[in-house]
Amino acid sequence: MLMIDDCRYRLRLLGISHADAHDLRWIAMTLHRWHELECGSSDNYKSYCVTRGRKVDGKFVHDDAGKPFMETHFHSESKARYYPLADRERGAQKRLAKIMASYPLLTAYVQTDPRGAALYVGEKDRMAVAYTNGVAVYK
Repeated sequence: MLMIDDCRYRLRLLGISHADAHDLRWIAMTLHRWHELECGSSDNYKSYCVTRGRKVDGKFVHDDAGKPFMETHFHSESKARYYPLADRERGAQKRLAKIMASYPLLTAYVQTDPRGAALYVGEKDRMAVAYTNGVAVYK
């Protein structure tokens, strides 16, 4: 039977420190939630998702390299609203890059489908074949 801490244990077996394994878990949870928000959700009153872009002359322009916004479509209105968000995805990616720089024989893969683990870490040669050869970092 696997313990909830199994992914951190497996990261430790790869040579990752306890503190970095803990941080990788938090990065994976942050990315997983972000990917869920990118897919969007809804309730009885609205639909919403995270999107990237910028506002130009009061209008929203989609741009994959832009700042993140929460795009909200209220069911009672025909026009979407855009609310700026903190860029948790890029922050998590920067923290991930900083951690992985300490482990030159390892690599990380970010998987954006929220139905599975958001982050895999493993040996470069094994991960080159398939990212699933790495350790799935999860809650």
